[in-house]
Amino acid sequence: MSYIKKILTSSLFSFAVASAMAAPSILDIKHSLTDDNLVPPESFETKTRELEENFYLKHFTEQAADNIRHHSGTPKEYEDLLSRLPVEIEMPYNPVVGQYIEMYLERKRQLVADMLALHNYYGPIFIEELLKEGVPLELQYLPVIESAINPNAVSRAGACGLWQFMAPTAMGLGMEVNSLVDQRRDPRVSSRNAAKYLKQLYSIYGDWSLAIAAYNCGPGNVNKALRRAGGGKQDFWEIYNYLPKETRGYVPAFIAANYVMTYHKRYGINPTVVKHRLVTDTIEVNDRLHFNQIANVINIPVEEIRMLNPQFRKDIIPGDHHPYSLVLPQQKCYSYLVSEDAIRNYDMDQYARRTYVEPGQPRVAQGDANALAAAGQSQNAAGNAAIASVLPDSIVEQTHIVARGESLRDISKHYGVSSTDVKRWNNLRRGKVKEGDKLVIKTVVRREIAGASTKPTGETTVTARNDNAKTVAASSSAASKKKTTKPKTTTYTVKSGDNLEKIARRHGTTVAAIQKANGMSKGTTRIGIGQKIKIPSASSSKSSTKKSSSKKKKSSKKRRR
Repeated sequence: MSYIKKILTSSLFSFAVASAMAAPSILDIKHSLTDDNLVPPESFETKTRELEENFYLKHFTEQAADNIRHHSGTPKEYEDLLSRLPVEIEMPYNPVVGQYIEMYLERKRQLVADMLALHNYYGPIFIEELLKEGVPLELQYLPVIESAINPNAVSRAGACGLWQFMAPTAMGLGMEVNSLVDQRRDPRVSSRNAAKYLKQLYSIYGDWSLAIAAYNCGPGNVNKALRRAGGGKQDFWEIYNYLPKETRGYVPAFIAANYVMTYHKRYGINPTVVKHRLVTDTIEVNDRLHFNQIANVINIPVEEIRMLNPQFRKDIIPGDHHPYSLVLPQQKCYSYLVSEDAIRNYDMDQYARRTYVEPGQPRVAQGDANALAAAGQSQNAAGNAAIASVLPDSIVEQTHIVARGESLRDISKHYGVSSTDVKRWNNLRRGKVKEGDKLVIKTVVRREIAGASTKPTGETTVTARNDNAKTVAASSSAASKKKTTKPKTTTYTVKSGDNLEKIARRHGTTVAAIQKANGMSKGTTRIGIGQKIKIPSASSSKSSTKKSSSKKKKSSKKRRR
């Protein structure tokens, strides 16, 4: 029996030793892990020439002259320098991490140089949003491995933007994704939501390496790996072998990105030089505008607007849907604010959308939404003996004073126009009006000369066409009088710091002319922010000034006599 016990004891001891050797500690895994089946993040496939067309790199930077090859480091050096990083997230060294560091230092040197220049612009945005959420600032280098800091990057799986959000995840976080706007590409909005999402993941796992892994492959895959690993393990390196191949390399690549972006100078990688510092500001857009309208009025390249606002996919800002923020160079923001009306009206016919279409009618240029409704004669029964020959249409403006209890819908229905058009004509942000408001209503007028008619000769019928086919008759002489006597005006919204003198000087008119156009008494100069006032054209104000000056001269002559 004693012999058998000895054999059993010896066997158990050998098994225990073998088991101990087969199950290395977590420290051994972190520091000695090797993997020949890594799938690098897609950002490693980014070629330098793909970034060469980036507007920021082309116009605000230039290649560093001394960006020459340099030696790579040693494993001991990498481990030592990683341990000195002032970071909250644990960043151990192992051969997998070393493999990624050397990929950056050898084959991707120029890419690193370009990413350092891009980080000069986008980095402050990352840091600001990470600070707001109270998460580690080393997460600012996640976009390095996600997108190579390219806001227009799109992965094979459809992830998009600097932080590579999938559409369902982005929409679940409240980001807007539609045909015209994709906020995954918006540097500010996507960074804000990435910080929030990473914070949520950390609250689930209590470990930043697991949170980063879940950011890459989703919480479902991380939870599955944790279950398969068993034993209540809560560390990325412990469940490493149970994770998808790409995620296995994701955390090591993140560690390598922090290393290279911090110690690049040590290895002779100089950032692509920033020639001009780009200082930007944001303005709120409440109208539907095309980038070309903004570019042509304030003299800025369309490509620069695209670079600063990559979230607008088709160069269109749908501000009539809800207000959007537009990023512009700081010096161009003032130009935009003083040119809002000019921007809105620039090539309006080309960029306006049709709000009403009559089926079966040919397409007409969209200058006014009602022109389409009035474009063609209705096709009457075969009994009609003659078809009237039609002169060119004209647009007549009317002023409607809102009565008690009237809504925008009632007014639109009365004139046979759409509520959207009434809002656009009067720069109404909301669809609410109150008693006493003066609204501009535009109707399309068609002048017809009847072929066989019992109408009195010498009179031309003016027919205002709308959805209800209402007609109004007036003499041509009266219509022409209105046209000649009515001065041309534009509508201006009063902004903070405005007064009548400033507004008059800006629009090349006089205070008196503005007071007259708005029915204000001479002593009235008070205006409020958001108030809509009519601005007479410079020519009309000049003519009124001449008249008043000539009257003064006559009266002074009389007094002399």
